[in-house]
Amino acid sequence: MVRYESTRQLTIETFKTPFQKGLSAGNRWVRLSKLVPWDRFVKIYLEVMDKRMGRPGLSPRMVLGIIKHMKNLDDRGTIEEIQENPYMQYFIGLKEFTTEPVFDPSLFVEIRKRIGKESFDKLNKLLIKSVSWEKDHPQKKKNRHKAKEVEQEKEEEP
Repeated sequence: MVRYESTRQLTIETFKTPFQKGLSAGNRWVRLSKLVPWDRFVKIYLEVMDKRMGRPGLSPRMVLGIIKHMKNLDDRGTIEEIQENPYMQYFIGLKEFTTEPVFDPSLFVEIRKRIGKESFDKLNKLLIKSVSWEKDHPQKKKNRHKAKEVEQEKEEEP
């Protein structure tokens, strides 16, 4: 038996969504958002940005391009993907779902120009590597952060 309902009978207003229930804590983007050392990477990002140039920008969490690199998308495709996915919107730090584009895709180009494409790509690869490492070694996470702190202290010594 085949059940078919004409698409002319389905309207967007009658399409049911699970949004009243909230997002699932088990979703990969929700889990990944907890693994990313956001403060560390935002600090690095802000260090390479020219603070004298341009208007105040969006949160680095939005423009770092993690989704772009992880999903292997172009700038426009990344914005469309975020626009369509409430989990990705949560991941980049939005407080609520929006059907509007989160920013113009050309902002990725501007950010890459301001900090340099190589620095931008290096930052994103480092971020993805860090997230991958922490996902693969959750029990070593605490020891790794302690080792990094010791390394940073040594680098700061005269």
